[in-house]
Amino acid sequence: MIKEVYITETNCITPIGFDVASNIKNIRNAVSGIQLHDKPKLFNSPFYASIISDVDLDLAFAKMTTAVNYSRLEKMMILALEPIIKNSKVILNERTAFVLSTTKGNVTALETENIEQAYLNQLAKNIVDFFGFKTEPIVVSNACVSGILAVSLAKRLVQAELFDNVFIVAGDEVSKFVLSGFNSFQAMSEMPCKPYSVNRNGVTLGEAAAAVLVSSNGENAKIKILGDGSINDANHISGPSRTGEGLYRSIESALAEAKINSTQIDYISAHGTATPFNDEMEAIALNRLGLGNAPLNSLKGFYGHTLGASGLLETVIGIQSVQEEELFVSLGFDEIGVSQPINIIEKNEDKNIRYFLKTASGFGGCNTAIVFEKVN
Repeated sequence: MIKEVYITETNCITPIGFDVASNIKNIRNAVSGIQLHDKPKLFNSPFYASIISDVDLDLAFAKMTTAVNYSRLEKMMILALEPIIKNSKVILNERTAFVLSTTKGNVTALETENIEQAYLNQLAKNIVDFFGFKTEPIVVSNACVSGILAVSLAKRLVQAELFDNVFIVAGDEVSKFVLSGFNSFQAMSEMPCKPYSVNRNGVTLGEAAAAVLVSSNGENAKIKILGDGSINDANHISGPSRTGEGLYRSIESALAEAKINSTQIDYISAHGTATPFNDEMEAIALNRLGLGNAPLNSLKGFYGHTLGASGLLETVIGIQSVQEEELFVSLGFDEIGVSQPINIIEKNEDKNIRYFLKTASGFGGCNTAIVFEKVN
C-alpha cells in the first residue's frame, strides 16, 4: 500500500507579510508587494519589482537570533523555516530530511568575489548548520519549477520510506544578476505584471522565502499530496512548447496518480508569469485536459515572479484557499489575452475546494504539477 503524504506546516516571508496570516490578509485586501523602485546598484533605471524591506528583514532576524554573518537570502530562509520547525516538534534526526530550493542562491556573493558562498551546496550547509539537521541537505535547482518540484521530491522520499519528515525551504532574491538576465531577454514588464491579460508584456520580478513540512504523519495535516508529475518538453532553453506538451503531460501524470479526472479539479494555482508565450502555453495545455472551466489564478500580481520560491510560496497560499474555502483574485488581470478560454478568478469568492492543482513551468522546458486534496 502506498504511504499517504501530507503537508502539516507552512510559512512564508514576503514583501506583504512575514507569516501566512498577514499575507492572506493583504491578498484579501488586494495589497500587492509590487512597487516602482529606483535602485541604481541593482538596475540602471527605475523598475517594478516586489522587494522585501531590508529594515524589516534585519529587525525580524535580530528578534529571532543574535547570530551574525548571514546573507540576506539566508535570513529570509531562516525566518521562513524557524517557526515551522518549532511548531512541528519534529526531532531533527536521521529520519528527517532537509530540502533547499532556489534558482540563484547567494549569487550576490559573486559581486564581492566570495566564490564559495555562491555555491548552492554552501547555502544549504549554512541553513543546515543553523538549525542542526543531522542529514545531508538536498538541493533542488531546476529553474522556476524548483519550489513545487521540491514538494514532489519530498513526497517520493516519504513514500519510499527513506524519511518520515522532510522540511523544505525555497527562496530567491531580486539581484543585479537576475534583473540584468531577464532584461537581456526583453522579458521585464514596464508596468506591474498582468497575467493572462491582452496587454501583458512581461514578468515583474519578486523575492520571497517559503517553507513547509512534508510528513507521513497526518495529525494536524493541512492538506494531502495526491499525485505529481514533472515532464520536460525539450522545446527550447527559454521558450515553452507551443502546444503545452510538457505541462499537459505533467498534469496528466499527476491526475493519474491521484486517481481523479480533470473535471474534479476545483481550483488551479497556475504559473501565470505574464509573458506572451508562457500564458498562451498554459491556456492551451489546460484546455487540452478539459480544465478550461476550473477557477484559476496567478499570484504573480501580488508577489511578482519569485523564481525558485514561486512554486512553494504559491502552494502555501493555495493551501490557505482550500482551508479557508476562498478563491483569491488573480490581481492585475483585466481582459483575456490568450487564445483558449480559461476561468480567471476576477474577485475573491467563497468556494468549497476539495481538489487543488498547482502548476509551474520554467526555462529549459521544465514543468511540474501536483494535485492536493483537502483534509477533512
